[in-house]
Amino acid sequence: MDLVVHPFFDPATSSYSYVLANPGSGCCAVIDPVLDYFDDEEGAGAVGTRLADRILELIAANDYRAEWILETHVHADHLSAGRYLKSRLACAQLAIGMRVTEVQSHFSAAFGVPEASDGRQFDRLLADGDRLALGHSVGRVLHVPGHTPACVAYLFDRFLFVGDTLFMPDYGTARCDFPGGSAEALYQSVQRLYGLPDDVRMLMCHDYAPGGRDHRFLTTVAAQRAGNRMLRGDTDAGEFAAARRARDRDLDAPRLLVPAVRANIAGGVLPGWRLEAHLLNHGQRREAAS
Repeated sequence: MDLVVHPFFDPATSSYSYVLANPGSGCCAVIDPVLDYFDDEEGAGAVGTRLADRILELIAANDYRAEWILETHVHADHLSAGRYLKSRLACAQLAIGMRVTEVQSHFSAAFGVPEASDGRQFDRLLADGDRLALGHSVGRVLHVPGHTPACVAYLFDRFLFVGDTLFMPDYGTARCDFPGGSAEALYQSVQRLYGLPDDVRMLMCHDYAPGGRDHRFLTTVAAQRAGNRMLRGDTDAGEFAAARRARDRDLDAPRLLVPAVRANIAGGVLPGWRLEAHLLNHGQRREAAS
């Protein structure tokens, strides 16, 4: 039986999370799960699990066994629900690219998470070419640095989960101005992805719906190669690097940069927080405020 993808959209951060399931074997992987984060005056930094709980409900409803919780990178614009899901999915391994330790070294002391420096917050640190079993299917880890030095993509059959490396063709590519980022490295990473077969389906981590169009999560290698507004298959490396750096100079820092990076270098838990005490769903939050 073919693999099945279940997308989950978080409108607050324009983020997509996924459950990739192998119904024939009853197992699944969760990719880039998101916590709700309330930074308004009423919420005062509370977090919630509405989207993550929907993922748990789908897994339970289909009687899936979660084997993996896979992060494509340390996200700077939303908090990961990886640790929360792992606390409820006993068999799942929380995994990220092995160069996460470089990202941790950039941020751990400055952001007040000195203990997050050696990758021990994750069950598996993945290297380029590593294989991930999902029932009778086997996925492959692709190291795609540029946005961060630790970015990875996951290729399962004809599904490619690209993280922030690429957005939909009408939006472009990831920014490269975070510590360890590199427009030149991103160019080479994208060329690697463009070398995959035309019909490989790329699944986005974000979609900002330019021009007010409907949100989308799926495109193909062929569509990206032919029409990505910043980096097509025939774009010159120097031209892209110059354009990317110019664009990055005009970008603001992500709104949730500090809480997101603090939590995500630690696997999805804010320092000093007790998981159960702080993970409130929307209903609980409204009750507490009334």
